[in-house]
Amino acid sequence: MMEKHDKTGLIGGTGFEDLAHVLVDETRRVDTVYGEPSSPLRVARWRVTDGDSHTDCPVVFLSRHGFDHRIPPHRVNYRANLSALKSAGCQRVVGIYAVGGIHEKMQAPGHVVIPDQIIDYTSGRIASYWDDDTQAALHVDFTDPYTPSLSKQLVIAAKELEKETGYEISSSGVYAAVNGPRLESAAEIRRIARDGGDIVGMTGMPEAALARELALDFAALCVVVNPAAGLSDGLITFEMIESALKIGRQRVYDILGAFFAKTT
Repeated sequence: MMEKHDKTGLIGGTGFEDLAHVLVDETRRVDTVYGEPSSPLRVARWRVTDGDSHTDCPVVFLSRHGFDHRIPPHRVNYRANLSALKSAGCQRVVGIYAVGGIHEKMQAPGHVVIPDQIIDYTSGRIASYWDDDTQAALHVDFTDPYTPSLSKQLVIAAKELEKETGYEISSSGVYAAVNGPRLESAAEIRRIARDGGDIVGMTGMPEAALARELALDFAALCVVVNPAAGLSDGLITFEMIESALKIGRQRVYDILGAFFAKTT
Protein backbone atom coordinates (compact mmCIF):
# COMPACT_ATOMS: atom_id res chain seq x y z
CA MET A 1 0.00 0.00 0.00
CA MET A 2 1.41 3.37 -0.98
CA GLU A 3 1.94 5.69 1.93
CA LYS A 4 1.41 9.42 1.73
CA HIS A 5 4.41 11.29 0.33
CA ASP A 6 6.26 8.15 -0.83
CA LYS A 7 8.27 8.88 -3.98
CA THR A 8 7.17 7.32 -7.24
CA GLY A 9 9.60 6.91 -10.11
CA LEU A 10 8.22 7.51 -13.60
CA ILE A 11 10.14 6.26 -16.65
CA GLY A 12 8.93 7.87 -19.86
CA GLY A 13 9.33 6.05 -23.16
CA THR A 14 8.73 7.01 -26.79
CA GLY A 15 6.40 9.99 -26.93
CA PHE A 16 6.88 10.57 -23.21
CA GLU A 17 10.40 11.97 -23.24
CA ASP A 18 9.07 14.68 -20.96
CA LEU A 19 5.91 14.91 -18.88
CA ALA A 20 3.80 18.04 -19.07
CA HIS A 21 1.93 17.27 -15.86
CA VAL A 22 4.77 17.50 -13.35
CA LEU A 23 6.07 20.52 -11.46
CA VAL A 24 9.85 20.24 -11.59
CA ASP A 25 11.75 21.32 -8.48
CA GLU A 26 15.20 20.16 -9.49
CA THR A 27 16.97 18.65 -12.48
CA ARG A 28 19.64 16.41 -11.00
CA ARG A 29 22.54 14.92 -12.93
CA VAL A 30 23.59 11.65 -11.33
CA ASP A 31 26.09 8.91 -11.94
CA THR A 32 25.95 5.34 -10.71
CA VAL A 33 28.40 2.47 -10.39
CA TYR A 34 26.73 1.16 -13.59
CA GLY A 35 27.36 4.37 -15.50
CA GLU A 36 25.21 7.35 -16.41
CA PRO A 37 21.43 7.00 -16.67
CA SER A 38 19.59 7.91 -19.87
CA SER A 39 18.75 11.40 -18.64
CA PRO A 40 19.13 13.66 -15.62
CA LEU A 41 16.49 13.02 -12.96
CA ARG A 42 13.67 15.50 -12.69
CA VAL A 43 12.74 15.64 -9.02
CA ALA A 44 9.21 16.93 -9.17
CA ARG A 45 5.62 16.90 -7.93
CA TRP A 46 2.44 15.62 -9.52
CA ARG A 47 -0.29 18.01 -8.44
CA VAL A 48 -3.67 16.50 -7.58
CA THR A 49 -6.44 19.09 -7.43
CA ASP A 50 -9.64 18.57 -5.47
CA GLY A 51 -11.89 21.59 -5.67
CA ASP A 52 -10.03 24.56 -4.22
CA SER A 53 -7.33 22.44 -2.57
CA HIS A 54 -4.45 20.44 -3.96
CA THR A 55 -1.93 17.82 -2.91
CA ASP A 56 1.55 17.47 -4.38
CA CYS A 57 2.73 13.89 -4.83
CA PRO A 58 6.53 13.51 -4.99
CA VAL A 59 7.77 11.94 -8.24
CA VAL A 60 11.14 11.43 -9.90
CA PHE A 61 11.00 11.41 -13.69
CA LEU A 62 13.55 9.78 -15.98
CA SER A 63 13.45 9.73 -19.78
CA ARG A 64 14.32 6.21 -20.98
CA HIS A 65 15.66 7.30 -24.37
CA GLY A 66 16.96 10.69 -23.23
CA PHE A 67 15.11 13.98 -23.48
CA ASP A 68 16.14 14.18 -27.17
CA HIS A 69 15.24 10.52 -27.86
CA ARG A 70 18.82 9.69 -28.85
CA ILE A 71 19.23 6.27 -27.17
CA PRO A 72 17.86 3.22 -29.04
CA PRO A 73 16.21 0.43 -27.04
CA HIS A 74 19.17 -1.97 -27.12
CA ARG A 75 21.58 0.74 -25.90
CA VAL A 76 19.56 1.96 -22.91
CA ASN A 77 21.52 1.63 -19.67
CA TYR A 78 18.68 -0.04 -17.81
CA ARG A 79 20.82 -0.84 -14.76
CA ALA A 80 21.87 2.78 -14.31
CA ASN A 81 18.29 4.01 -14.79
CA LEU A 82 16.75 1.81 -12.08
CA SER A 83 19.71 2.31 -9.74
CA ALA A 84 19.43 6.11 -10.10
CA LEU A 85 15.72 6.06 -9.26
CA LYS A 86 16.29 3.89 -6.20
CA SER A 87 19.12 6.13 -5.00
CA ALA A 88 16.75 9.12 -5.36
CA GLY A 89 14.42 7.51 -2.83
CA CYS A 90 11.82 5.88 -5.07
CA GLN A 91 10.04 2.90 -3.55
CA ARG A 92 7.99 2.15 -6.66
CA VAL A 93 8.37 2.77 -10.38
CA VAL A 94 5.83 3.03 -13.20
CA GLY A 95 7.23 2.49 -16.68
CA ILE A 96 5.45 4.09 -19.65
CA TYR A 97 5.79 2.31 -23.00
CA ALA A 98 4.73 2.73 -26.63
CA VAL A 99 3.79 -0.70 -28.01
CA GLY A 100 2.30 -2.49 -30.97
CA GLY A 101 -1.03 -4.28 -30.54
CA ILE A 102 -1.28 -7.99 -31.36
CA HIS A 103 -4.49 -9.10 -29.68
CA GLU A 104 -7.42 -7.76 -31.71
CA LYS A 105 -8.97 -5.79 -28.84
CA MET A 106 -5.60 -4.13 -28.18
CA GLN A 107 -4.96 -2.75 -31.67
CA ALA A 108 -6.92 0.51 -31.43
CA PRO A 109 -4.70 3.63 -31.58
CA GLY A 110 -4.12 5.04 -28.10
CA HIS A 111 -5.49 1.97 -26.34
CA VAL A 112 -3.92 1.63 -22.87
CA VAL A 113 -2.82 -1.76 -21.51
CA ILE A 114 -1.67 -2.47 -17.95
CA PRO A 115 0.11 -5.81 -18.49
CA ASP A 116 0.44 -8.51 -15.87
CA GLN A 117 2.87 -10.83 -17.68
CA ILE A 118 5.91 -10.59 -19.95
CA ILE A 119 7.82 -12.77 -22.42
CA ASP A 120 11.47 -11.87 -23.03
CA TYR A 121 12.74 -12.26 -26.61
CA THR A 122 15.66 -9.85 -26.14
CA SER A 123 19.31 -10.83 -26.39
CA GLY A 124 22.69 -9.23 -25.82
CA ARG A 125 21.49 -6.92 -23.05
CA ILE A 126 22.96 -6.81 -19.56
CA ALA A 127 19.97 -8.26 -17.82
CA SER A 128 21.06 -8.49 -14.18
CA TYR A 129 22.94 -6.60 -11.50
CA TRP A 130 24.66 -9.93 -10.77
CA ASP A 131 26.71 -9.93 -13.98
CA ASP A 132 30.08 -11.18 -12.78
CA ASP A 133 31.50 -13.92 -10.57
CA THR A 134 32.62 -11.69 -7.69
CA GLN A 135 29.43 -12.17 -5.70
CA ALA A 136 26.76 -14.79 -5.22
CA ALA A 137 24.05 -14.73 -7.88
CA LEU A 138 20.57 -13.68 -6.82
CA HIS A 139 17.75 -15.74 -8.34
CA VAL A 140 14.67 -13.55 -7.91
CA ASP A 141 11.16 -14.93 -8.20
CA PHE A 142 9.67 -13.52 -11.41
CA THR A 143 6.36 -15.41 -11.43
CA ASP A 144 4.55 -12.08 -11.41
CA PRO A 145 6.90 -9.74 -13.30
CA TYR A 146 4.85 -6.69 -12.34
CA THR A 147 4.01 -5.98 -8.71
CA PRO A 148 0.35 -7.05 -8.43
CA SER A 149 -0.58 -4.48 -5.76
CA LEU A 150 0.86 -1.56 -7.75
CA SER A 151 -0.69 -2.73 -11.01
CA LYS A 152 -4.02 -3.10 -9.21
CA GLN A 153 -3.86 0.53 -8.08
CA LEU A 154 -3.32 1.61 -11.70
CA VAL A 155 -6.18 -0.63 -12.86
CA ILE A 156 -8.57 0.84 -10.26
CA ALA A 157 -7.69 4.35 -11.43
CA ALA A 158 -8.05 3.34 -15.08
CA LYS A 159 -11.40 1.63 -14.58
CA GLU A 160 -12.87 4.70 -12.91
CA LEU A 161 -11.78 6.78 -15.88
CA GLU A 162 -13.21 4.17 -18.22
CA LYS A 163 -16.64 4.75 -16.68
CA GLU A 164 -16.29 8.52 -16.97
CA THR A 165 -14.81 8.75 -20.45
CA GLY A 166 -16.05 5.65 -22.25
CA TYR A 167 -12.69 4.62 -23.66
CA GLU A 168 -11.72 1.04 -22.98
CA ILE A 169 -8.59 0.06 -21.05
CA SER A 170 -7.10 -3.43 -20.83
CA SER A 171 -6.34 -4.33 -17.21
CA SER A 172 -4.16 -7.32 -18.08
CA GLY A 173 -2.08 -8.61 -20.97
CA VAL A 174 1.20 -10.21 -21.99
CA TYR A 175 4.00 -7.85 -23.02
CA ALA A 176 6.40 -9.38 -25.56
CA ALA A 177 9.81 -7.70 -25.27
CA VAL A 178 11.95 -7.67 -28.44
CA ASN A 179 15.33 -6.15 -29.22
CA GLY A 180 14.56 -3.45 -31.78
CA PRO A 181 15.28 -0.86 -32.91
CA ARG A 182 13.77 -2.31 -36.09
CA LEU A 183 10.11 -3.25 -36.05
CA GLU A 184 9.16 -6.91 -36.20
CA SER A 185 8.43 -9.05 -39.25
CA ALA A 186 4.93 -10.43 -39.80
CA ALA A 187 6.26 -13.94 -39.12
CA GLU A 188 7.74 -12.82 -35.80
CA ILE A 189 4.41 -11.35 -34.77
CA ARG A 190 2.62 -14.57 -35.70
CA ARG A 191 5.09 -16.47 -33.52
CA ILE A 192 4.60 -14.08 -30.60
CA ALA A 193 0.82 -14.39 -30.97
CA ARG A 194 1.11 -18.21 -30.82
CA ASP A 195 3.21 -17.80 -27.66
CA GLY A 196 0.42 -15.77 -26.05
CA GLY A 197 1.75 -12.25 -26.53
CA ASP A 198 -0.83 -9.44 -26.59
CA ILE A 199 1.40 -6.40 -27.14
CA VAL A 200 4.97 -5.99 -28.36
CA GLY A 201 7.60 -3.46 -27.32
CA MET A 202 11.35 -2.99 -27.17
CA THR A 203 12.09 -1.79 -23.64
CA GLY A 204 10.06 -3.92 -21.23
CA MET A 205 13.06 -6.12 -20.46
CA PRO A 206 15.37 -6.15 -18.63
CA GLU A 207 13.68 -3.17 -16.97
CA ALA A 208 11.09 -5.21 -15.09
CA ALA A 209 13.61 -7.83 -13.94
CA LEU A 210 16.10 -5.23 -12.74
CA ALA A 211 13.39 -3.52 -10.70
CA ARG A 212 12.67 -6.87 -9.06
CA GLU A 213 16.36 -7.37 -8.22
CA LEU A 214 16.37 -3.95 -6.53
CA ALA A 215 13.18 -4.82 -4.61
CA LEU A 216 11.33 -1.94 -6.26
CA ASP A 217 7.58 -2.20 -6.81
CA PHE A 218 7.12 -1.98 -10.57
CA ALA A 219 4.20 -1.66 -12.98
CA ALA A 220 3.70 -0.72 -16.62
CA LEU A 221 1.42 1.62 -18.55
CA CYS A 222 1.48 0.74 -22.25
CA VAL A 223 0.05 2.83 -25.09
CA VAL A 224 -0.74 1.06 -28.36
CA VAL A 225 0.65 3.16 -31.21
CA ASN A 226 0.12 0.74 -34.10
CA PRO A 227 -1.23 -2.70 -34.98
CA ALA A 228 1.77 -5.05 -34.99
CA ALA A 229 3.39 -6.05 -38.30
CA GLY A 230 1.09 -7.89 -40.69
CA LEU A 231 -2.09 -7.04 -38.79
CA SER A 232 -3.14 -3.98 -40.81
CA ASP A 233 -3.53 -3.24 -44.50
CA GLY A 234 -0.60 -0.83 -44.75
CA LEU A 235 2.91 -0.23 -43.49
CA ILE A 236 3.61 1.12 -40.02
CA THR A 237 4.52 4.81 -40.34
CA PHE A 238 5.82 7.50 -38.01
CA GLU A 239 2.67 9.52 -38.76
CA MET A 240 0.52 6.60 -37.55
CA ILE A 241 2.54 6.32 -34.35
CA GLU A 242 2.47 10.05 -33.61
CA SER A 243 -1.29 10.21 -34.19
CA ALA A 244 -1.87 7.37 -31.72
CA LEU A 245 0.47 8.96 -29.18
CA LYS A 246 -1.63 12.15 -29.19
CA ILE A 247 -4.57 10.06 -28.02
CA GLY A 248 -2.57 7.89 -25.65
CA ARG A 249 -0.70 10.72 -23.92
CA GLN A 250 -3.85 12.22 -22.49
CA ARG A 251 -5.11 8.82 -21.36
CA VAL A 252 -1.86 8.08 -19.56
CA TYR A 253 -1.92 11.50 -17.89
CA ASP A 254 -5.52 10.93 -16.81
CA ILE A 255 -4.72 7.48 -15.37
CA LEU A 256 -1.67 8.74 -13.50
CA GLY A 257 -3.65 11.69 -12.14
CA ALA A 258 -6.38 9.36 -10.87
CA PHE A 259 -3.73 6.98 -9.52
CA PHE A 260 -2.04 9.72 -7.49
CA ALA A 261 -5.41 11.02 -6.29
CA LYS A 262 -6.18 7.55 -4.93
CA THR A 263 -2.82 7.03 -3.26
CA THR A 264 -2.26 10.34 -1.41
